Amino acid sequence: MSKNQAYTFGQNLEPTSLPLMPKNLPKTVNFGQRLVALRKAAGYTQQELANEVGISRRMVAYYETESAHPPTHLLADFAQALNMTTDELLGITPTKKKTAKPGNVRLQRRLQQIEKLPPKDKRQILQILDALIEQRKTG
Repeated sequence: MSKNQAYTFGQNLEPTSLPLMPKNLPKTVNFGQRLVALRKAAGYTQQELANEVGISRRMVAYYETESAHPPTHLLADFAQALNMTTDELLGITPTKKKTAKPGNVRLQRRLQQIEKLPPKDKRQILQILDALIEQRKTG
């Protein structure tokens, strides 16, 4: 079999004329590198992303450094935590531009989490925030 041929599944396993993948393809960003960049852009630490996804920080670190392949059972969870589609997470489609300034990402994420809380918890948080803001105005 020549270098430009590949086997196809069939009864007699004879080579076909399908080309093999070239070895000199440009190096692309692997999943781990992409996950690091997206996590940082979202303002997450490894621990915070781990908490959002429901895995350990060590697993996030593993996926960012040791794994070039995405963990298929966690793709939807990572995408949801990073507020994007799985296609964006995998680099199939470009990521949408976020309107938030990088420094405000964590604050906005916290506010979104607060919005999901029951009304009683929201009131308590607002009372704490109001007291803190009032204290800073007078202090």
